[in-house]
Amino acid sequence: MWLRQVALVAHDLEPVVDRLDKVLGLKVAYNDPGVGIFGLVNAVMPVGGEFLEVVQPVKDDASALRYLRRRGGDAGYMVIFEAADALGERERIRGLGARVIAERDGRYTFTHFHPGDFGGVLTSVDSVAGVADWFARDSDWPPAGHDWRNARNELSTALLGVAVQSASPAATAARWGRLLGVSVAEGPSGPRLDLARGYVDFMPPVDEDGTGVVGIDIAVSDPALVIEAAHRHGVLVKGGAVMICGVRFNLVPAV
Repeated sequence: MWLRQVALVAHDLEPVVDRLDKVLGLKVAYNDPGVGIFGLVNAVMPVGGEFLEVVQPVKDDASALRYLRRRGGDAGYMVIFEAADALGERERIRGLGARVIAERDGRYTFTHFHPGDFGGVLTSVDSVAGVADWFARDSDWPPAGHDWRNARNELSTALLGVAVQSASPAATAARWGRLLGVSVAEGPSGPRLDLARGYVDFMPPVDEDGTGVVGIDIAVSDPALVIEAAHRHGVLVKGGAVMICGVRFNLVPAV
């Protein structure tokens, strides 16, 4: 299983996309009309072989709007994993008691699981059929369109991991591990799920809501350049990380 995409949610998409471009060099590859069914508009940006998405609710009944209100502002929203067989994963995870709230079958298969079953985080397990190697960094990813490889940049080169806050990090990590079929290990600052590519860290609450994605580890070729750009464009810098859309982007030197 591979951490393939992370979504942020914002009241206003364009300013967030602009900050991600000016600070991290991220370029929009695709605006997916398919998210309209969820009352959203979006922008998908490649980060090496992974993707960062920003969504904005545009309908009053969008669940993302309720989430924004609960979190008290722009925030991390969704974690998407790629697997070899998302349909098989759907049945296995559902058999463990997780609730399916949206699904699609076909060349691109996905299953969205209820946030309540993943510690308050909207979680999806997806797969793409008809590719030579689904685990290849350049493998097709329909949510990013057909031309995403040409939108990559040399500054931000990979999404390495995400941090999820929880009042009970160990219990939440154990729950995720059971559902995803991944062992829980001890990370640098608490429980960690090490995937075939990428990881999920679990940490105590950093805000009043106490749930959701609050951090992203991103590989960058020049952390000092990112920090300088953040200062220049008025983006908050905290201890070598930049704060965008309510999420702490931890800058990890690319290797």
